[in-house]
Amino acid sequence: MDHVRIDLAWLLMLAEQQTPGDPQVTDWGALIAAVARHDAEIFGVPVYDTPHSRAAALLQLLIHVPALERSNALFASAVAYAYLVAGGLKVVTSPEQVRDLARLVKKGDADIDAIAAELRRWCA
Repeated sequence: MDHVRIDLAWLLMLAEQQTPGDPQVTDWGALIAAVARHDAEIFGVPVYDTPHSRAAALLQLLIHVPALERSNALFASAVAYAYLVAGGLKVVTSPEQVRDLARLVKKGDADIDAIAAELRRWCA
């Protein structure tokens, strides 16, 4: 899988398509931070070196720094899912798995590696 690069327009499209009632953006900085975080590098070395860890970084940030007026866990999960799919991975999950991962992330009990491991289980 190639490194999929996202932008603000892509996140806004997902928010519109994947969240009921098209909630308004309440924190543009969260979206800009998500774009930067998934692509972060230190001295030319990616901070998140796998698609699963980049999707995990997006999910974690968007749950902990809400960008929308509501439905932020749903939006964050949709972003992680769409990121993996955009990279060509086949993702198979259930609503229960999505809910459980969002709850785990929201509680703060999962680091990037744990989130990425769960996202790997979603991929066939």
